[in-house]
Amino acid sequence: MKKVLAIAVLAPLAFAATAAAPASLFDFTVKTIDGQEQPLSAWKGQAVLVVNTASKCGYTPQYAGLEELYRKYKDRGFTVLAFPANNFLWQEPGTDAEIKQFCTSKYDVTFPIFSKISVKGSDMAPLYRWLTTQEGFAGDIKWNFNKFLIGPDGQVVARFDSKVAPTSSELTSRLETILPKK
Repeated sequence: MKKVLAIAVLAPLAFAATAAAPASLFDFTVKTIDGQEQPLSAWKGQAVLVVNTASKCGYTPQYAGLEELYRKYKDRGFTVLAFPANNFLWQEPGTDAEIKQFCTSKYDVTFPIFSKISVKGSDMAPLYRWLTTQEGFAGDIKWNFNKFLIGPDGQVVARFDSKVAPTSSELTSRLETILPKK
């Protein structure tokens, strides 16, 4: 009886341990700002800029640049995915509804915004745990508006510090090299 009980208790652990680790951005499902589950595979084949955002940060005006970048390149197979986070000096204190209202009314944001997550620490979201451990791009998120440029294959191709403006030639020149070919 003890042997059967041990197998019943340990079997789920063995299954969890053998689950495949995410191989690309497109292996994740996240929650939208409206609370719906959203597989990131919806953007498979596109270039993607993943950004941790905040509404009360010195870099918050980058929302305007992110929207400009999105509108310029969206018809060429590009999107911005914003992940609000309250990890840095409580600069994203709002609820998801308040964040959405702020982004749409103040910056006319039309790119996808997701539910508030943690981008560092013990409660770090799995997506950010994956992003911050990718070879060549590993390291903690240091502040709001860090940017990861993801290729159409779902792999990180560049990482940009908060100071790098979304419309900077540093970012846009790299983006142009990975846009899907028509």
